[in-house]
Amino acid sequence: MTSAQTSMTPGHGVRPTQNVRSAELATAAARLSRTGLDRRRLLTGAGAAAALAFTMNLPAAGTASAAELDARRIADDPFTLGVASGDPLPGSVLIWTRLAPRPYEPGGGLPADRVQVAWELAHDEGFRRVARRGSVTAHAEFAHSVRADVQGLDPGRAYYYRFRTGSWTSPTGRTRTAPAAGTRNSSLTLAAVSCQAYHDGYFTALRHLAAEDVDVVLHLGDYLYEYAVTATGGARAYTDRRLPAHYNRETLTLEDYRLRYGLYKSDPDLRAAHAAHPFVVTWDDHEAENNYAGDIPENDVTPEEFLLRRAAAYRAYWENQPLRTPQRPTGPDMRLYRRLTFGRLAQFDILDTRQYRSDQAYGDGWRTPGPESEDPARTITGAAQERWLTDGWRASDATWNVVPQQVTFAQRRDVPTAAYKFSMDAWDGYPASRQRVLAGAESAGVENLMVLTGDVHVAYAFDLKKDFDDPASRTVGTEIVTTSVSSGKDGAERPANWQNQTRANPHMKHYDGRRGYTVVTLTEKQARADFRTVPAVTTPGAPVSTAASFVTEAGNPGLTPA
Repeated sequence: MTSAQTSMTPGHGVRPTQNVRSAELATAAARLSRTGLDRRRLLTGAGAAAALAFTMNLPAAGTASAAELDARRIADDPFTLGVASGDPLPGSVLIWTRLAPRPYEPGGGLPADRVQVAWELAHDEGFRRVARRGSVTAHAEFAHSVRADVQGLDPGRAYYYRFRTGSWTSPTGRTRTAPAAGTRNSSLTLAAVSCQAYHDGYFTALRHLAAEDVDVVLHLGDYLYEYAVTATGGARAYTDRRLPAHYNRETLTLEDYRLRYGLYKSDPDLRAAHAAHPFVVTWDDHEAENNYAGDIPENDVTPEEFLLRRAAAYRAYWENQPLRTPQRPTGPDMRLYRRLTFGRLAQFDILDTRQYRSDQAYGDGWRTPGPESEDPARTITGAAQERWLTDGWRASDATWNVVPQQVTFAQRRDVPTAAYKFSMDAWDGYPASRQRVLAGAESAGVENLMVLTGDVHVAYAFDLKKDFDDPASRTVGTEIVTTSVSSGKDGAERPANWQNQTRANPHMKHYDGRRGYTVVTLTEKQARADFRTVPAVTTPGAPVSTAASFVTEAGNPGLTPA
């Protein structure tokens, strides 16, 4: 979202900066039309792949047609974007890197050749006890990104990993496998982060997160922003460097998105957080375009043009995140929702509330609810994902059922009067969808439901109510909304609408508008949320502190101050 405190966004409209450069995608869409690939076929896997091959000249995944580069010829450090790991399982973990000696240049500073990359995973940081090793190929058609799904590991333990190519060795990363299925693990500590706009400030919160003792990090979306970044880095106001001019425009093409990831992942604080902890990622809107809904863009372009842009964004996302092969996109489609378990303590159902949703009601923004937003047919998850979620709850034996997702789930009125409005981009714009999900949790017997949310650039803590319009209604779960890493610039402890929102929503237990992240510790008896904040992000090096802490008891939902 674009607004720091209220998530207020304009309705779908045309941006001049996009019109200037949309000719590239419009030309591709016209070519697409001449080939006879219509919109319906584009939405199928085969049609999408054909469209991409035609319009973007992208070779098929895994092709070996390119020459192999002698890695000894790589003169500059190719590991400028660091390393990452993700989606830990009891016996495996996914490790990632991307070769880019010059990350601010198209192609990352490498020729369009494939490169062999070796990897090692060890029990110790000095790599004296190597547990597994192997090699993978970095293909130019995947921006020389590589991933290794390392199997045969011990559950519930830490490992160290690194990559090598030519004479170069990557930084060392630390990761952790999940506890074995059925294990009665005593505790699990996670961190939730979201919304890291490079142009709005430094990623200081991520530097502090790197030093936290957490088992896994949940990134809840807006990993990057499609908006232009000036030569001086926007609010970072660089005086000792200048960014290339191609960053000072909105991302539209595959090369645009790849370059933007090169900029973001070159940030030392982001690299430190990835190297310190395994990440579980999901996207929101800005990884493609602000407030898009399914195949409906924010801007006034043809569906074919937007789907080509979405395909480019999804491909670049997969290339630059520690995701497993099942998440690899096919054209403009990518199944990102998935399930992870951590023993019998926690089940994580990671949602995608962006790709399958109905269009925002009443043109988006904050609107008075009515028949359009309350239409029972509207969905924020899509029917298939909704069934997948409730079926997973029925099969769950976890103490805590945690739902990492994007936009505010709890009801959130803007004013404490009868003239209130709701954000049409959040679950308030899809109340029937929310009610179906809550009913599914109830029918599945879920006692300890916790929703983790990002998006709004503030920290909230909510009790989830069976009937949000009745403050005395039964509490059925909790929602922890983490603030942004940097989006919205420095923020304020009490934003301008703090009094209105806290009075209008008695189930809102906490509201803080500063930047930071949230640490959640789960045990068999309770969950504790610590809201960690920094006072500023427009200048580097700010300290971190705990703004507030809340607990909720297992079997007794509802948040109380710790």
